[in-house]
This record gives sequence, structure tokens and C-alpha cells, in this order.
Amino acid sequence: MKTTWMAGDFGVVAKTISGGAESFVAGLGITPGMRVLDVACGTGNTALPEARRGAVVTGVDIATNLLAQARERAATEGLEIQFDEGDAEALAYADASFDMVVTMFGAMFAPRPALVASEAARVLKPGGLLAMANWNPASFSGLMFRTGSKHAPPPPGLAPPVLWGDEATVRERLSPYFDAIATEIVPIDFDLPLPPAEVVEFFRRYFGPTQMAFNRLDEAGQAALRADLVELWSSHNVSESPAISTLVKNEFLKVTARKR
Repeated sequence: MKTTWMAGDFGVVAKTISGGAESFVAGLGITPGMRVLDVACGTGNTALPEARRGAVVTGVDIATNLLAQARERAATEGLEIQFDEGDAEALAYADASFDMVVTMFGAMFAPRPALVASEAARVLKPGGLLAMANWNPASFSGLMFRTGSKHAPPPPGLAPPVLWGDEATVRERLSPYFDAIATEIVPIDFDLPLPPAEVVEFFRRYFGPTQMAFNRLDEAGQAALRADLVELWSSHNVSESPAISTLVKNEFLKVTARKR
């Protein structure tokens, strides 16, 4: 997993959805002084707006190159955020340390979801809030991951990450530790100043999971994967100028729950 997320440069991809991250954080009711743990924080898309609201933020991620970018972004804004290397499945923090745990398109990719749920609960105070933004199976991102898996199947035994975007699965995973579990489908756009074929190359270069999928294939396999991805992006492109830009209507499942 670390190799996957250190491949490419997710910071470039993260910039394309930073507006969605701002909106997600804005709806969480963060107040000054609140202790927030941002799990799988990446380059700080959610950690920074949390800190701007006065929270005491700790960000944790498995990819050291993304943490370096997060620290640089925070320093540029004069924000004091602690960024730690760490694993969503084994958080290096004491029990009941945080008022809120947040993860956006992050912890959903950890291979053992039961540990993600139990660790989030462990570090939260009683009554603390868990907030997740997870790509759902029906979303465009879900289709993109499915396309990649068709050509380069993941190792056997791994649950698809987008199951964190399935309401029934989320409730099953969280119910041992959380009450007041609420879910909501939230729209988010992929808006890039590139035609679909170039968007595929953009993700192949910068998005670790896509890059790794291509790297596992021979030349013919790569060509087939590329063709399917170009078709996927092209068929969902609603841009008024499809020859020079791509606009795809995407969505995610917002999940909130209170630690019992």
C-alpha cells in the first residue's frame, strides 16, 4: 500500500478535488480547540481547512512523500499541524485522544476494514464524531476502479475499497462501536482542462493506483486498459468543449457516526 500511494504524485490529483474537500470539512461542525485526527491525510486537503477553523489537527498517512507536501502547504499558510507517518490500521495514539476522526478518500483503501473501524473508535472520545468521505460503487470513481481491476485484478482476499461507499456495509462495519450512523450521497465534479485521452494519461502519471495497475501489465494489456479508460472518461464527459476539457459528474458517500 505504501508503494502504491508513493507512486506518481497524488498531490497533483488532490488539487483537482480540493474544493470538494473544503466543502466536506465545512459541514462537519468543527470548532476552535477541537482535537481532530485526519487519517490518510495525503497532502492535507482536509487537514488544512480543519486547522483554519481553529482545530488542533494531527494528520497521519502511510506515504512520506505526501506528508512532505502537506507540511510544506501548512507552513506556507502558517498553520500548525502535526503530520505523522502512520497506518490507519494501527494508529499510534492513545485511547480517547480525539474529538473527531476525519478521512476523505483515504482510510477506505486500507486492506483490513475491520481494523480501520476499530482503530478509529479506539482513538475517539466517547461521543466523538467519525466523518468519512468514501467513493461509492455506483460513482464514476467506482467505475474507474472496476475498470482497472478487470485488467489488473487485486490480490485475492482483499475487499474492494468502494465497499466503504456501500451504506449497508458501512453500517455493518461501524455498528459495533458507533451510534447515530448517517449516510448521504454528495456530488463532486472531476473538472480538468484536458480531453479524456489526456486525462487518462494524467491519472496514469500521477495517481498511484492507476500507475501501479498499468505497471502490472504487458504492452498489450496496457493498451487494452488505456482504451477502456479512455472510453469510460469519454462516455461520461459532459464538458461543453470535450475536445479540450473533461467534466465528469462524480459522487461519494458521506458517513458520520458517534462513538458509543
